[in-house]
Amino acid sequence: MPLIGEVHDAHKFLPQVYEKGCRAMMVSDERAAENFADCSVILVSDTTRALQELAAAYLRDLCLRTVAVTGSVGKTSTRDMVYSILSQKYRTGRPIKNFNNQVGVPLTIFSFDHSLEAAVFELGMDHAGEIRRLADIIRPDIGIITNVGISHIENFSDGREGILHAKLEIAEKFGAENTLVINGDCDMLRQAQLPQGCRIVRAGQEAGADYRISDIQDLGEKGVAYRLSAEGKEYKVELSVPGAHNAVNSALAIAACRPLGITVEEALKGLTRLELTGKRLAVKEKNGITVIDDTYNAAPASMRSLIDTLIHTEGRRRIAILAGMNELGRDSEKYHRQVGEYAGRQGLDLLITVGEKAEDIAAGYADVRGEEGLMHFSRKEELYPKIKDLFRPGDVIAVKGSRLMEMEQVAAEILKEQE
Repeated sequence: MPLIGEVHDAHKFLPQVYEKGCRAMMVSDERAAENFADCSVILVSDTTRALQELAAAYLRDLCLRTVAVTGSVGKTSTRDMVYSILSQKYRTGRPIKNFNNQVGVPLTIFSFDHSLEAAVFELGMDHAGEIRRLADIIRPDIGIITNVGISHIENFSDGREGILHAKLEIAEKFGAENTLVINGDCDMLRQAQLPQGCRIVRAGQEAGADYRISDIQDLGEKGVAYRLSAEGKEYKVELSVPGAHNAVNSALAIAACRPLGITVEEALKGLTRLELTGKRLAVKEKNGITVIDDTYNAAPASMRSLIDTLIHTEGRRRIAILAGMNELGRDSEKYHRQVGEYAGRQGLDLLITVGEKAEDIAAGYADVRGEEGLMHFSRKEELYPKIKDLFRPGDVIAVKGSRLMEMEQVAAEILKEQE
């Protein structure tokens, strides 16, 4: 099935797949397949739409219990938590890597088979309408909205209000049999007009939360602990993954799994086996130097959270290496400066910024702390020759930036220098 993207039309690869033995094709350009006489060719108007429709039909046939997660930040971690919890009771499927878009979700569905009993999905979006389409494919039993932030805000003329409406698309077709779990601490979700036909469950620190968290202890690289009040009982929760924000994420996951017959006790047991996907707060150590690799992506809230985790991690020096954040629109400079100001107030021993956008992070830091303990590099490659002299045993180094900046290369280079 050749897909047509913004840059490439995969119909041009049909001769190659034919040579490799393909004899059935679904195309939107019949001319591209007219020379393959011994092929079965299905003509459709849009191959991406056809892929989605096939995936939707296949998923209906599987008859799975389904949970879908969206949000500006934290959706992948929350998705992983739901997976760990559901796996306590059900054979559960989840996305391959970070497949959360209009093509990735269908491909995830096609990776499932009839041995599964449940599945958790992640719904990403850049524009309005995209979550609506993904939710229509999945038709989830339960939806989670982790928060409404400013990721992709440059694509919304009405700002966070537009992002809120886009996130709520997950529940547009929810009825009495569905549950929507939301972060009760999120200002936009607190004041939002929520769907009326489904059950609404709130998790967070607010007094009225159905799954209320309190006494959060950020244990740095060792994880986070908190108290959970739910269903008339109290629980002491300990997570081995770092980041105080994961207290709310885990409460959302627990709440979402309850309608599927998972007890809170079973959910907590599932969380003890949690493994996060990709480069989300992965802690690595070599020759006395600790690297907190949180390089998958970046937004102001997750930048501040990483700084908090760094400050609560034991070390001789606490060092942050930060690159810029993308798709923040006309207020991008302001958001970057705010991250820098926050870093300056937290007492870092050294802040290293990388790239043009991160110049504003450096400027915000300098407004609070001055130039002491501040370094900037236009390109990450300029940092590499200095790594050996910059870092010493006992240092804790947190690395983060937009996905496009590929800051995982910086984390890898730091560890490589310790060999």
